[in-house]
Order: sequence, then C-alpha cells, then structure tokens
Amino acid sequence: MKEVERIIRVDHAGEYGAIHIYRTQLFLAKYLYKDVAPKIEEMLSHELVHYSTFNSLLKKRNIRSCYGIHLWAFGGVLLGLASGLLGRNAIWVCTASIESTVLHHLEWQMDYLSKNDTEAFEAVASIKADEEEHQNYGATNASSSYLYKPLFSIVRGTTEFAIWLSTKL
Repeated sequence: MKEVERIIRVDHAGEYGAIHIYRTQLFLAKYLYKDVAPKIEEMLSHELVHYSTFNSLLKKRNIRSCYGIHLWAFGGVLLGLASGLLGRNAIWVCTASIESTVLHHLEWQMDYLSKNDTEAFEAVASIKADEEEHQNYGATNASSSYLYKPLFSIVRGTTEFAIWLSTKL
C-alpha cells in the first residue's frame, strides 16, 4: 500500500521537523522567556514520543524515510528561531498554526487508515490528543495582535507546503 507508506513517511518527517522547532524555541526560551520554557519542554517530549512511534513503524515495515527529512530539520530550526526571536506570542501563534494544519491532515489520514491499515491508524490516532492539546494551548495563549494573522497564515502555508513536498520525496 503505497499510500499507507506515504502517510507514515510524512508523519515521521513532520515529527522530526516539530522536534527541531521545539528544541530551537526551548533554547531561546531558556534565556529570553523562562516562564514558557517548561511548556515548550513538555510539548517537545510529546513530539519525541511521536517521532519514535513513526520511526519504529518505518523500521518494522522496512519503509525508507522521507528524502527531505533534513529539510524538515532545517526548516524547523529556522521556524523555531524566527518565532522564538519574535517573542512569546509568536511561539504560541506558530504552535496554533502548525497544529491546526496538522490536525486537519491527521483527520484525513485517520479516515483513510481506518479503512486500510489498523496498525497505522492506531499510530496516527495515538498522537492526535497531544496535537490537539498543543493547538488549544497555542490558540489560548496567543494574543491577537498585528502579528497574529500574517504569521498564522505564513506558518500554515509553510506547513502545508512541507506536507505536500514530503508526499513527493
């Protein structure tokens, strides 16, 4: 099932990118916004578990990782750096935007996998609650400002592009 392999590969790469976003934000937050560092650290711990879930599934099924996985890491560092330097609000806008895009993507995946692959469905379903919690926390803690809408849109577009690109690589 090529589509199932593609889903697992894309999710694996996405979690790898998320780890790099949170690691970079956490590095900056420890110096600039100590109050948000514990929450970022918690979210990072979730993404590490998610990555491990998909990494194990890739290995078990002998599926190659996404050829662009290092682009995800680089993009994650850049996004983490930009949002971290723009401030707390930008961190939470970034989180809300990425996770809302990811959740939309997960819904489609879960619908497809529920009919085609129980094990992959369970892997995707296992991360959904954490991603919802991240999205809700980001949305709740991001204040509306002149920065909110443009940043949200840029991050959403970048995330959608990265997901699309991962399906091709």
